[in-house]
Amino acid sequence: MTLNEFAPIGAMIFFAVLVAFIVLIISRLFGPLRPSARKAAPYESGMKPIGPGTRRLPVKFYLVAVLFIIFDVEIIFFLPWAVQLRELGVYGLAVMGVFLFILTVGFIYEWKKGALEWE
Repeated sequence: MTLNEFAPIGAMIFFAVLVAFIVLIISRLFGPLRPSARKAAPYESGMKPIGPGTRRLPVKFYLVAVLFIIFDVEIIFFLPWAVQLRELGVYGLAVMGVFLFILTVGFIYEWKKGALEWE
């Protein structure tokens, strides 16, 4: 396996970042720029904000965020596996099956513990 096999993915990332920067630059150059106090005020469902802007959040929010990041990062492992599936053969399929089983058990555990429930 050489780096040439990953060139299309690198090109896609490069062009996505390039397009994002181009859009930002064009909108900055040609878009209206009329700052005002009303535009700079925090928006909260069309109502004036109540209380300070920095409030303590429950730990539950952070747990859900960390769980999302963990499961999201684990899903990233599926793309290289899918690209190399033919070369990996049955062994690669078995290893990914074990990985998917562990991922599913972790998800069910978190679901049963109530980490995904909002109160």
